[in-house]
Amino acid sequence: MHALTGFSLVSLLSFGYLSWDWAKPSLVADWPGEAGEPRSAAPPQPPHIIFILTDDQGYHDVGYHGSDIETPTLDRLAAKGVKLENYYIQPICTPSRSQLLTGRYQIHTGLQHSIIRPQQPNCLPLDQVTLPQKLQKAGYSTHMVGKWHLGFYRKECLPTRRGFDTFLGSLTGNVDYYTYDNCDGPGVCGFDLHEGENVAWGLSGQYSTMLYAQRASHILASHSPQRPLFLYVAFQAVHTPLQSPREYLYRYRTMGNVARRKYAAMVTCMDEAVRNITWALKRYGFYNNSVIIFSSDNGGQTFSGGSNWPLRGRKGTYWEGGVRGLGFVHSPLLKRKQRTSRALMHITDWYPTLVGLAGGTTSAADGLDGYDVWPAISEGRASPRTEILHNIDPLYNHAQHGSLEGGFGIWNTAVQAAIRVGEWKLLTGDPGYGDWIPPQTLATFPGSWWNLERMASVRQAVWLFNISADPYEREDLAGQRPDVVRTLLARLAEYNRTAIPVRYPAENPRAHPDFNGGAWGPWASDEEEEEEEGRARSFSRGRRKKKCKICKLRSFFRKLNTRLMSQRI
Repeated sequence: MHALTGFSLVSLLSFGYLSWDWAKPSLVADWPGEAGEPRSAAPPQPPHIIFILTDDQGYHDVGYHGSDIETPTLDRLAAKGVKLENYYIQPICTPSRSQLLTGRYQIHTGLQHSIIRPQQPNCLPLDQVTLPQKLQKAGYSTHMVGKWHLGFYRKECLPTRRGFDTFLGSLTGNVDYYTYDNCDGPGVCGFDLHEGENVAWGLSGQYSTMLYAQRASHILASHSPQRPLFLYVAFQAVHTPLQSPREYLYRYRTMGNVARRKYAAMVTCMDEAVRNITWALKRYGFYNNSVIIFSSDNGGQTFSGGSNWPLRGRKGTYWEGGVRGLGFVHSPLLKRKQRTSRALMHITDWYPTLVGLAGGTTSAADGLDGYDVWPAISEGRASPRTEILHNIDPLYNHAQHGSLEGGFGIWNTAVQAAIRVGEWKLLTGDPGYGDWIPPQTLATFPGSWWNLERMASVRQAVWLFNISADPYEREDLAGQRPDVVRTLLARLAEYNRTAIPVRYPAENPRAHPDFNGGAWGPWASDEEEEEEEGRARSFSRGRRKKKCKICKLRSFFRKLNTRLMSQRI
């Protein structure tokens, strides 16, 4: 009965989104109000904040970076705003999202290793105040649409418990764009589309990029511009699986590489989704007092159609191709527009920057690693940031040729770590595949063509680059500048002394969707944990313990937890 009631409620709630025209001609016609857009002026109230995050979009995969992919909306918004060309993110999904919402480096949240897997009892630390929670205190209405990927094993971990008034999207890392199914291994599959804290079965069948843009437009249509709004749109696009509506594929029918063709279609579809959201901002009276922020979450996955050319590396690596982000800010409130900013910025900076714009406050007690960079963005001032800790991951596979001796007794260079201080960037351990990968324009890619820019295996665990002079990381200066290496190694050691233990628990079989009605969702609760402790106490007193399939699986995974688990992304 409860399941049927929930299904009916979701169906009714979804009616508005199902009837919202995606391809209505007016939605892709000229944007209203452009001719009469007012000049920058003091806003009558805190600005509406729209943060758009794309998934796995490569540095080269936007028109204004010379791409072969059409992104007219992003190009136009960036050209009229401020392009962020010294902006850094993290190399994989969960770390970027956690740092965006907490303003803290991974070493200060315990999420410095890998991602949060669907079956792990792990999530964004519950004791940390998130960005939307700060904005709520400042009087904002907060809404999230899209991919969460910050854990969900308990209800307290869900977006609606972490500061968002509403949520429509997926909880795991990747789902089918139409069916919203996600498999975390053979036979471990479930549905993952949620409306608030309920499973949104009735919305299956709609392409996620379009569904999320429709939902964003609906929020704007039903919200008063007189109340400040925070809208976080975290597109699933353009993460795998490579799926796109047929009409977008047709545009790239002459592109020889199949993966690149599908990927390009997905990027262009996402670009039009951003166009429709921007159009809704203007139609419903938000635009003139809004700040639109666009950001990628990590580098492109080159084996899945993405391109970070001419940068080195790819998603999952600490080379520039994995951590240099696509980003721009578009707003009528900018004091200096139509320009490129080379001020050093990191994804943690959005937390204090947006809280400041909202009229809120931050203090040392918040433990933030980010800086308020709005003056650098809006007025062209110098960035308050002079360094970035890309990460320190003690669980990642240690480099065979690294050692404490190789780090002058200061740092064990076998440990994967990366830091940027001023114009210098240091990498230790195994930074990931360090190839320069040209755009995948050939039908036979990777093939023999792949070897043109491949790096041979080297007996090395320390690299040093002057990123200002050598943004493509082609000239390693570690041997020539041991003084700089020592300085940056010491800085890594200082950061490491502030790190908290890594949170990367073993997977729990209780998370299997078969035990949760066929969908991914919270499975643990305080009551369940108390019951398990009670069963353990009963067993210790010699009482007969009831055997069950789940109990046996739990015992098995507890034994697995005696060893560290590390997984390459």
